[in-house]
Amino acid sequence: MKRAERLSHLPPYPFARWADQVAAARQRGLDVIRLDIGDPDMPPADAVIQTLCRSVRRLDCHGYPGYRGIPALRQAIAAYYDRRFGVSLDPESEVLPLIGSKEGLINAALAYLGPGDLALVPDPGYAPYARGVILAGADVYTFPLLPEHGFLPDLDAIPREIADSATLIWLNYPNNPTGGTAGLDFLGRAVDFARRHDLLLCHDAPYVDVTYDGYQAPSALQIPGATDVVLEFNSLSKMANMAGWRVGMAVGNAPALKALAQVKSNIDSGIFRPLQEAAIVALSTHADWIADRNRVYQERLNLLAEALRDLGLEASCPRATLYLWTGIPEAAAEADGWTSEGFARTLLEKTGIAVAPGSFFGPGGEGFIRVSATAPTLQIQEATRRLQAFTLPSSPPMYDRRGIT
Repeated sequence: MKRAERLSHLPPYPFARWADQVAAARQRGLDVIRLDIGDPDMPPADAVIQTLCRSVRRLDCHGYPGYRGIPALRQAIAAYYDRRFGVSLDPESEVLPLIGSKEGLINAALAYLGPGDLALVPDPGYAPYARGVILAGADVYTFPLLPEHGFLPDLDAIPREIADSATLIWLNYPNNPTGGTAGLDFLGRAVDFARRHDLLLCHDAPYVDVTYDGYQAPSALQIPGATDVVLEFNSLSKMANMAGWRVGMAVGNAPALKALAQVKSNIDSGIFRPLQEAAIVALSTHADWIADRNRVYQERLNLLAEALRDLGLEASCPRATLYLWTGIPEAAAEADGWTSEGFARTLLEKTGIAVAPGSFFGPGGEGFIRVSATAPTLQIQEATRRLQAFTLPSSPPMYDRRGIT
């Protein structure tokens, strides 16, 4: 049967392909420690789980939940933004619950882009930004996130004719995969850039509550007048350890949310009501719970950073996110033929540790790996022992589909 033409332009999702590599390694008997994905291993707060259990037993909670979420959830999202950022949102027009933020990222592209349109996308960056553009049949223009600039883009380096012809721009701070952070000064410049070039600024902000050493990540909506041009995405996946629950949100520009809701209402039927009621509790999770959770992540990141430094990598704990973003060892970088994926595959085969190749996040990620702190602490400690015992081969191994030859 003939497949849609759009699939010919859509590469396989890199983490789906990498999961096959991990599964094959396990089938060969390797004890794999997964540090490649940002999948929180700790549960949500007890009150969240208890709310779900009570709600799911009610007879009135099993029908279609409504396209835009129950009013109480929209109000809870608005209350969270007011409490956390001092941002006032209208729950009726400036808040839209999502079935996880990822579907919102793709649906935003479908709402605003089509053949001949252009989107500005960071490189390296979370793959769905570009994938959504491709699915919409539009074109991608990438701009670099460089370590020497703190992984902040030089927006003024984007050619004016490109910026003027684009429809939207993607930004993501705190940043996945780099761990870079942005202050209100940069976000203010980004809002001004979007306004000058008539762009919808889509800001993906799921890591604003995964922060360390007293750092408080801002929202782009804190910039005065930001709702004129900003559509911000957030999620309970990282904020509240609810990755599998699939509850997210889009907030900000009312016309953009109306367009997004038009796409969503033709695709899905909303979030299961018990999940919505649990999400209301999660959005008011006490700051002490978040701080305790973040201390666990920071301890793990510091353990991993020390082990990676022993391996010859430059690694330090970021101010936010779940990840260490580090260049592959100098010996590998200088040797002919090594790639991020080649190094990651060698590490998987020789140590059983799975990390994410930087190239999965775009050409700008080549030469880097991303290491996640979402495995249990005992596994993190075991991973550090394996890393300390690992010796990099002098040349990259040859691979076939089964692994090292």
